[in-house]
Amino acid sequence: MDDSERDKKFQRGFEQFNAREFFSAHETWEEIWLAALEPDKTFLQGIIQVAAAFHHYCRGNAAGTQSLLAAGLRKISKFPADYRGLRVDALCDEARCWLEILASGKDPGENAVPKIAHAPKSGPPRGGGPHRRH
Repeated sequence: MDDSERDKKFQRGFEQFNAREFFSAHETWEEIWLAALEPDKTFLQGIIQVAAAFHHYCRGNAAGTQSLLAAGLRKISKFPADYRGLRVDALCDEARCWLEILASGKDPGENAVPKIAHAPKSGPPRGGGPHRRH
C-alpha cells in the first residue's frame, strides 16, 4: 500500500467514525495498522480502540466501552495535540469525560458520542511521534 492509498484509507476511517460507523472505521484503520511502522502503529491502534469502544457503546456494552476507551486513551494521549491532521487533544478530552461519566454508572447518551475534529491547517506541524504533554 503506497502513501496515497494509506492517506485515503485514513481519511475514510475518519469520515466513517464521524458518521458513527464505528465498526467500519475500525476495519478501515486496521488495514493501515497491519502494515504501519511506529509511531503510527501505536497511534492507529489507539484510535481503532476508541472506534471499537463506541461500537460497543452503540450495542449496549458499557464494560466493553470503558475498557477499550481506556486502552485507546492510554495510546493516543502520548501524541501531540494535533497529529496526522486530527485534534488528538480534543478526542482525549472527550474520552476522559466519557470514562468519568461511565465510571459513575451514568450513560452519557448517544447524542454525546464525539466526532473527531480536524487540526487547524495553520497550527503546529504534525508530530513526528509520541511525547508526553505537560
